[in-house]
Amino acid sequence: MHDSAPPQGEAAPGPLDGVVVLDLATLFAGPLAATVLGDYGAEVIKVEHPRHGDPARKHGHAKDGVGLWWKMLSRNKKAITCDLGAAEGADLLRRLAAGADVLIENFRPGTLERWGLSPGELLRDNPRLVVARVTGFGQRGPYARRPGFGTLAEAMSGFAAITGEPGGPPTLPPFGLADGVSALACASAVTMALFERAGSGRGQVIDLAIVEPLLTVLGPQPLWWDQLGVVQERTGNRSVNNAPRNTYRTRDGRWVAVSASSQNIAERVMRLVGHPEVLDEPWFAAGAGRAAHTGLLDAHVGGWIAGHDLAEVVAAFEEAQAAVAPVYDIRDVFADPQYRALGTITTVDDAELGPLRMQNVLFRLSRTPGSIRWAGPPMGAHNDEVYGSRLGLGPEEIARLRERGVI
Repeated sequence: MHDSAPPQGEAAPGPLDGVVVLDLATLFAGPLAATVLGDYGAEVIKVEHPRHGDPARKHGHAKDGVGLWWKMLSRNKKAITCDLGAAEGADLLRRLAAGADVLIENFRPGTLERWGLSPGELLRDNPRLVVARVTGFGQRGPYARRPGFGTLAEAMSGFAAITGEPGGPPTLPPFGLADGVSALACASAVTMALFERAGSGRGQVIDLAIVEPLLTVLGPQPLWWDQLGVVQERTGNRSVNNAPRNTYRTRDGRWVAVSASSQNIAERVMRLVGHPEVLDEPWFAAGAGRAAHTGLLDAHVGGWIAGHDLAEVVAAFEEAQAAVAPVYDIRDVFADPQYRALGTITTVDDAELGPLRMQNVLFRLSRTPGSIRWAGPPMGAHNDEVYGSRLGLGPEEIARLRERGVI
């Protein structure tokens, strides 16, 4: 296993070194955005309610009572507790925000305002602050105050409507797709705002609705509807844009995915599977034409693949320079030599659970690489450090706040 993470706690140079991020968000979109920023050098301070914590701590599988998802989601973060609904807690947060660069939150619109922590007030104290507000439906509009989760975005963006088999029910993803896409969009928005601030010296407020980024990823559907009145239907693993494109079962019971998005790849695939005659058909010259003859092409490709074992299929496609990939589960990801070469899965030492293998940073920068310095910490693990070093609170004051339930 190729591991590129430095020893726990060792700082690696990152493009966001020196940037201080307050992560007030819960569950996934906002916190994952903060994770990305932390992976690339930002000092991320995770703020949790002192009694409830982030619900993500209890999501998914646990080992020895410790949530494993949390270990990935809150890596590189310093964990503090603070009751923002209490006057003293709000004051602590206001003071922290005065010395921060970014604040990420995902409360329902109006919640920060009710606590006296509106972006306007925070920007008055710190005009350079970037405030990212991540909500289900944005800060305005008739749905703004509705509770919003990624599942609702997957439904309302149009994703579920086109996912699944023809004639079957709409299909939701078995993971946080909308949250993940929104997290990457949020991290991008934050870095854009920081880039602009370098020139203007001023922060700003980011309004990100989880229903929107996934709609962008879905591609030209709005244009198709606007210009042609076309509504995309469910097609299973087939594409409405090109063919062959599907999953096919091999002789030894494995599955492969084939994509022939480009003309030359489509031609190579059909020669490989023994049906070069289709290349002479007028409809074969364009993706839309091939998509209209998906049944025929699937029969040719699927029939050939069904007569060969997985290793034979992959080798033949590689030799023909055609696009194929085995359908992996996580065991295959761990064993794959390409992922090993990239260091996609890395090992992080953790004080609670020992060595943990998890996803590495998203991409590789040649001069200022990111790094995973530690896994998600216990709740409030950095209270003394953060409140002491950033606000100058002494042990007695921190103990008093803890006893009063403020932290």
